[in-house]
Amino acid sequence: MKIKDTSGAEHDIECIACAIQSGKVTLLVERIAETEFFVAEQDFEYPIEAFIIVASKRHVKSILGLSEEERADLTSFLFSCRKAMKTQLGIVEVTFVQEEHSSSSHFHVWLFPWLPWMDEEGYKRKVSEITTVMKMAKDRPMTEESSLILRESAQKLKSEIAKDLKDATKRSS
Repeated sequence: MKIKDTSGAEHDIECIACAIQSGKVTLLVERIAETEFFVAEQDFEYPIEAFIIVASKRHVKSILGLSEEERADLTSFLFSCRKAMKTQLGIVEVTFVQEEHSSSSHFHVWLFPWLPWMDEEGYKRKVSEITTVMKMAKDRPMTEESSLILRESAQKLKSEIAKDLKDATKRSS
């Protein structure tokens, strides 16, 4: 499959998640967080601030394929990511999306943030509008300013999620 990242580089890959994890495809921002079973990354194809993808580290397409330990980890990790979006970036509403029929061979969940500029553009915060917002964001030229916004928000999320995961580990010990 061929993909184009936000820098305009094209990549011929078999699995998006494996290509990212192996370093074949580099992201504009570094990995936000990871647990034993999952990674959280700023979406690299769609430059939308705080648009996070949480993906499994192993090839499993469905939540039905996750072990009990992975399911517990996923729930805790999603909570930490969402909490950081609220506390660090003030994101009030998020839509979670998980689809089993996609181009990725890894289970993943989108945490799609509804940002003020989306309201100003007339979007109504409905699931049906997410792909329209994504297409508009992908078609918009990446500027130095927009790249900086992505990096800064990812750093804020990274710091907060790391703190939250550390605190959760202490509580479970």
